[in-house]
Amino acid sequence: MEYELLGWPPDGPKLRLDHERFSYAGKFVMTNTGKAVARAPDGRIVAAVAFNEDRTDADTLWLRYVTVDRELRGEGIGPRLCGLVRDRAVERGYDRLRIAVNNPFAYEALYRTGFSYTGETTGIAELILEYSAPTEGPTDDWHPNERERYQAGLEEFRDRDLSDDEHEFLEARRNSGPPALESHDGDSSH
Repeated sequence: MEYELLGWPPDGPKLRLDHERFSYAGKFVMTNTGKAVARAPDGRIVAAVAFNEDRTDADTLWLRYVTVDRELRGEGIGPRLCGLVRDRAVERGYDRLRIAVNNPFAYEALYRTGFSYTGETTGIAELILEYSAPTEGPTDDWHPNERERYQAGLEEFRDRDLSDDEHEFLEARRNSGPPALESHDGDSSH
């Protein structure tokens, strides 16, 4: 897999994604968001992220849409792609990255990338997760209170109308700590 940053907002490229393979496909034709993609060895786009700066806080970058080809979900492509955007945003001087998620699978995937639940939700009941740039270099471990924060986010999903797979996923993580942070070393990026 090749991970590539295509452009920063407000001059991001248009991406035309197949709406049958990708959620939020129509959101990627906007040019006011930056874009990053993951490509299969044959050059085909298999995942994409759109992002832009917070309108009220120039130190914060929002990941607006993350989509992975339906046939490749669950293989870790989305978290690795978000990790690329996270690392490049920190290099550009952003202190925080935020994302709003609407399902427990995305919640878990972003946790593996170093994002954690803020305790906030959007007006449409999405949970807001945040990554804060480390002040003393990268860490491979969670803060001691992170287990409670992680479980609080999972609890938000438990009372919702979810699929059987989502309910099983949540039950399997009851009383567990956050997932291990994934290393993104060795990924190809431009």
